[in-house]
Amino acid sequence: MNAKSGKMILSSILIVLAVGLLFPIYNAPIWWVSLEAPQYPEEAFPDGVRILFHLNGVFNGCKKIEKTEIIEEEALDCVHEMDTINHYVGMYPIASGGPVELYFSIFLLALVGVMLLAYICVRPLIRTGIMVVGFGALAVFMGMSWLGNDGLNLLSNNYLDGRITVIGEEAADVQDKAASASDEQLAAMKAALGEGGVDLPEGMGALEALKASQAGEDIEVVEIDETESAEESPPTQTEVQPENSTADLTGKDLSLAYFEEAFVEFQKRLPGEDEEWNGSGSQFVPWHYQKSLGKYFRDPAVLAPMVAKIKTAGNILFWGLLAIMVFLLVMARKPKGVFNWMLILIPMGLPVYFIIEYVTWLWWYGHNMSSMGAFTLKPFTPTAFGQGKVAQFTTNSYPDVGFWLIVLFAVLLGVAAYLRKQEQESAENNQ
Repeated sequence: MNAKSGKMILSSILIVLAVGLLFPIYNAPIWWVSLEAPQYPEEAFPDGVRILFHLNGVFNGCKKIEKTEIIEEEALDCVHEMDTINHYVGMYPIASGGPVELYFSIFLLALVGVMLLAYICVRPLIRTGIMVVGFGALAVFMGMSWLGNDGLNLLSNNYLDGRITVIGEEAADVQDKAASASDEQLAAMKAALGEGGVDLPEGMGALEALKASQAGEDIEVVEIDETESAEESPPTQTEVQPENSTADLTGKDLSLAYFEEAFVEFQKRLPGEDEEWNGSGSQFVPWHYQKSLGKYFRDPAVLAPMVAKIKTAGNILFWGLLAIMVFLLVMARKPKGVFNWMLILIPMGLPVYFIIEYVTWLWWYGHNMSSMGAFTLKPFTPTAFGQGKVAQFTTNSYPDVGFWLIVLFAVLLGVAAYLRKQEQESAENNQ
């Protein structure tokens, strides 16, 4: 083995190792943020109110406390806890940040993987074949997900789990309104929810009853005789499930069914809306963004243009990625020249891209606060790195294991590029 082939082989090995890091990078926490305050004592919150930023969502960073004096069946949902804290000053939910980037992150990493595999190969014909096959498969995968029916089914469980963060708030809303309702209204709500030993009048549906009760109308409910024998009683909901029931679903199927039900219910509350659920990314992302923004602040006049921008951004990124793949295929087929270096130099910037994205969205949160918040703060940018102070809260923001994997990814590519450059210079000097 001569020095020339040795450098080329080592460069290729380093690139393969870097490509192998893309999967753990996608699933690992990249950055963590926590809030500390007197009302969150260290005994119960050893890490404060902590959340984890991944490339595919925002996740709970609080752990279950196991102490004699503290009994927890499950860990506190600190994403929801932080959202609750932030909404008092008019900040939108954490999960509303970067909806387009989170959706397309899997495709962006796949694009990087194809670029690097193509860079390894120095034979133009084989390199072109790698890009044609890789970019072609990625284009089909991305197109089916973004535009095709049930496109969400092609994404990971982690992404879907992260998007469930702000879904399912309606039950809490109903209970809040029940606190000030009359006895008749309260009974109607319970009947609609299948509770309280009462049933709705014949011909009245649950949704209709909820709307009527929330509008202040009194509804005469029918008491259920619980002493009747099981043979004489009608089957309960648990005994007879409708065909579209989610009772027997698990994992991704349950998440998808959950989103569909939430979308249908959301559409029913919007006047003039009759859009049917198709499960495509282009439908899901703007709808989920609208629902996320409206978790605490439901002002259609304010939310509509924000949602429209996200919908446009999603379509621009989709077609933009397709255009980038065509451009790279045309310009970077040969293993020499300026465009050849794009295949490795662009992926090397991944740590910088993340930091820019992270700081940009922090700025957005602090400069786009709703006027419906209980308190008013001057526009600000939350601390991106290190420790900061907001009112009585101490904020912490630091890189997590995923970010260091990204740094390692960039270092491996940097060394591989340096070895390849040395090899090319050596070859030119020997000519």
